[in-house]
Amino acid sequence: MTTYEMRIYTLKSAEAATAYRKIWIKHIESLKAFGIVTHGVFAVASDPAKVVALVDYPEGVDPKAASDRYMASDLFKADMAGFDFAWLSSVETILLNPETFSPLR
Repeated sequence: MTTYEMRIYTLKSAEAATAYRKIWIKHIESLKAFGIVTHGVFAVASDPAKVVALVDYPEGVDPKAASDRYMASDLFKADMAGFDFAWLSSVETILLNPETFSPLR
């Protein structure tokens, strides 16, 4: 079964979140090289300093290991060029397993 992951990024400001959403445009493509599919990137209406992404990992792939490989890659480093990591306050990940009736399976 495919494992989904919700990634919740809290940034130091709404401006930093806007900058980070623009980086996600690049991440959508570069993640594919690691078998990670992006289903959506979202602004949070009630908190403009948050960015939420929904991704999935292929069956049998450890999400943490795949994410760690991606973050150590040249593709990730290129995506993040010019972004100040100090703008990130926190990253929360929530692993999700779809129900049998879920359209995302």
